Amino acid sequence: MLTPKRTKYRKAQKGRRLNRDFESRGVSLEYGNFGICSLDNKRITSRQIESARRILLRFIRKGGKIWIRVFPDKPVTKRPPEKRQGGGKGDVDHYVFQVKPGRVIFELGGVAEADALVALKQIGYKLPFKTKIIKR
Repeated sequence: MLTPKRTKYRKAQKGRRLNRDFESRGVSLEYGNFGICSLDNKRITSRQIESARRILLRFIRKGGKIWIRVFPDKPVTKRPPEKRQGGGKGDVDHYVFQVKPGRVIFELGGVAEADALVALKQIGYKLPFKTKIIKR
C-alpha cells in the first residue's frame, strides 16, 4: 500500500469537497501517450490505487511503462466499533488522495492503443468516480 514515510501532522481534518472546484494542476498528459482522468470530486484510497496498478501490470506485461500521478497523503481516522462517545479522535486507519475533476490519475506509455484502452477501461471500474480516457 502507498503510505507516506513521514507526515508533519499525524491526523488531519476532513475538509470540504466542493463540486464546483476543478483541478488546475495535473490535468494534461506529461509522460505517457494514454491516461485516465477523473470527472468527479471524490477521495481515492491507497487500496484502490494499488488494485488499479495491478490491473495495469497485468495488461502491459513487460512492454510499457506506468506513471501514477497521485499519492495518498491525507490520513483518515476511524474509531473502533462499539466504542462509547468521547475519548477523542480515532487512530489513523488509511490514507487517501482528494481527486478533483480533470485530474490525471494514471498514464501509460509504450503500449499498443488497443491494449491501453482495454486496460484503462478496466481501471475505471475499480475507481470510485466517473473517469475519462485521454490520448496524446
